[in-house]
Amino acid sequence: MIPMLKAILFDMDGVIVDSEPLHKKAYYKMFEEVNIEVPVSLFESFTGQSTLKICETLCKDFSLTQDPKELVFLKRKHFKNIFENDSNFQLIDGVLDLIKDYTANGLKLVLASSASMVTINNIFNKFELDKYFIAKLSGADLKASKPHPEIFINAAIASGFKKEECLVIEDSTNGITAANSAGIYCVGFDSYHSKNQDYSKADLTIQNLNQISFNKIIHLFKS
Repeated sequence: MIPMLKAILFDMDGVIVDSEPLHKKAYYKMFEEVNIEVPVSLFESFTGQSTLKICETLCKDFSLTQDPKELVFLKRKHFKNIFENDSNFQLIDGVLDLIKDYTANGLKLVLASSASMVTINNIFNKFELDKYFIAKLSGADLKASKPHPEIFINAAIASGFKKEECLVIEDSTNGITAANSAGIYCVGFDSYHSKNQDYSKADLTIQNLNQISFNKIIHLFKS
């Protein structure tokens, strides 16, 4: 059996908040601004990657003359405006109860998101989540983006526990691949918010967060 569960490594977009529609609006406003047409299949393949990596791919694939960082700036400008004016933006159903459940049972929580730290902090401030998490990691600050395992390797280190004592909650192909490559047990969250993602590499796939309450998953990690 694997060691006792000590820490949960949360993705953010699609797990804690459904910010993907906001990001999509921001990206497509940026696409329009730089005059490119991005196929839906290509856009969906970006899920879980950092904004910079996505913009680097766009510049290469569409032979854009702009620096990728210019595209990042444009996308974040649009996202900020949409974020500040969308009154319907809320937490994913059940995630706050799950966060409180894990915290009450002594698990340490770490955020491992591809979002920029500015976006992470805006969301954590809006929903008052900082008191539950011992660390927040942004993929935008790392050399490699998901599906590279770097962010989850670092998140496990930040938790203070061995990777065998950690569990990742992810909703994207890239994130699940990253967790798998890091050698960390991964729950794939296949919710109605997810679009055309591959959960085959997840150790466990769920459709509702109440399926992974503390009492329902702890038996998987008892030594």
